[in-house]
Amino acid sequence: MVGKLGFRPALLSVLVLGSFVFMLSPLTRTVSGRDSDDQTGRIAEGGGTTLIHGGTGSPGFTPVVTTVAFHAEHSTGGITGEFDCLALAPGATTGPGSGQFTVNAMYVAGNVTGASVNGDTATLTGTANITGLGAGTNVPFTFVVHKGGPGAIAVLTVNSLTFPFNEILVQGAFHVR
Repeated sequence: MVGKLGFRPALLSVLVLGSFVFMLSPLTRTVSGRDSDDQTGRIAEGGGTTLIHGGTGSPGFTPVVTTVAFHAEHSTGGITGEFDCLALAPGATTGPGSGQFTVNAMYVAGNVTGASVNGDTATLTGTANITGLGAGTNVPFTFVVHKGGPGAIAVLTVNSLTFPFNEILVQGAFHVR
């Protein structure tokens, strides 16, 4: 009889605890991004080192690495943020120095003024001052970034050039809220 009585309070405790957890489950939600009603907060952010897929392109295919950093958020005045990307190429295409990325091929310093999110992808737009390749002031740009760590992709397009930069993240992280 004692064994049966000891079992019932334990079973009752498990049932009460289970019921409590079940009742609270509608109050929790999976957090995968910002609330759609929240008009403040981060939209996208990240940074790291990328490789430009295909480098300089045909015929030489000289490798190009970039250091990229960005953030975009909702504010009371709309979308704000910054975007920076420094592209470096080697001083020599072959032989000694061909693996040393010391030549400033392009620097993009921009202000993010627009953003949209579709799943794990954010599209940031704005204007930038650019030195090197595609040089200019107040040049419109678009940066499409996919959430992730090494292997994540991003595409930078600047209106002063006719081709995009397809970037592959090799170190760092891109976050899309």
